[in-house]
Amino acid sequence: MSSARTGVMDLRLHHGSAPDWLVSRMVRLASSIFTVIHDEFGSNEILVRLSDPLFFQACSNVLGFDWDSSGSTTVTCRALKNAFEDRDVGVKAAGGKGARSHETFCEIEKIAGRFDISAETVERLVYCSRMTAKVDTAAIQAGYSIYHHVIFVSNDGAWAVVQQGMNLERRSARRYHWLSSRLKSFVCEPHTGIVGDIVHEHVLDMTNAKSEEARRVCVDLVNEKPDRMRRIYESIGSCGQASLTRWIEHDLGHKCIPHFRVLPRRIDWKALGELYNTNPRDFEEVLAAKGVGAATVRGLALVSELIYGQPPSWSDPVRYSFAYGGKDGVPFPVDRGSMDESIQLLSSAIEESRIGNKERLHALQRLRQYAPPV
Repeated sequence: MSSARTGVMDLRLHHGSAPDWLVSRMVRLASSIFTVIHDEFGSNEILVRLSDPLFFQACSNVLGFDWDSSGSTTVTCRALKNAFEDRDVGVKAAGGKGARSHETFCEIEKIAGRFDISAETVERLVYCSRMTAKVDTAAIQAGYSIYHHVIFVSNDGAWAVVQQGMNLERRSARRYHWLSSRLKSFVCEPHTGIVGDIVHEHVLDMTNAKSEEARRVCVDLVNEKPDRMRRIYESIGSCGQASLTRWIEHDLGHKCIPHFRVLPRRIDWKALGELYNTNPRDFEEVLAAKGVGAATVRGLALVSELIYGQPPSWSDPVRYSFAYGGKDGVPFPVDRGSMDESIQLLSSAIEESRIGNKERLHALQRLRQYAPPV
């Protein structure tokens, strides 16, 4: 079964709870909407729709929830979970917010019993549920801690995951979408579309294609004896950084080492020792290992960069959903010049195509391949 993260959405962190009168109506309306989708397109189309961050957001809005609230994820997933219990649409949901997310594995087993899914598929579903959370917490480090996780499972064992992380410092939430039917790796370019209005600086992204060599070095490192790995790690510890800090201050005018280059204070050396004994073949096996979390991944990535010269990507995988800015200046003021230039270019291309000259339209089509995914 293949796996792919299909989208990310940034939202404002809101507190409080949705009133029962609204939630009950959300459930009834969701039941009707997804019954139509199921009858027209089948159960797997429901998974495809839920894996699309824009569809999910539109669905939440149609059901009556705030467009920019973190609750649009948690409340909508709760409504969908209840709706899929009430109607036979070939999809059930497991997990939820906070403590409910810890019940995910047990609920997957219950769903498997109702859909007559094999034990092998159940084991794979549990693995995929756990890995989606692991990747979005440890492999991509943007300061968000996963606190909400729901996996939607169809009657043939296909799945989609909708989960959300919280960044208390910035008072924002980030939603992640996954879909099983996309042939992608867990650890290399797993997403096909990313939407957001907050791009953070200095984000460790081990899933970026530019991190390929860093991932390879990380695998080589954990296959070394742990004592040697520890000596390498400690060689670039506090003493080395203090010396480097003094050098930078002298040369660049009191500029300190950026925070994103500072090594984690604690590495789970016991977990690395156990990992060494398993002889992991690739970075996914490293990430999947028990005890390997964000600090360990960050430490390995920094050793890869500072000692072996193979840097990971430090760019946030989220891209703006605004081409020219927004009227309120969020995420940036409208770039009128660029907007006018685009209008002129498109208008000219359309006019020329009407008289038989489609060269500009074809050029725009070719340009699309260089544009980043949305």
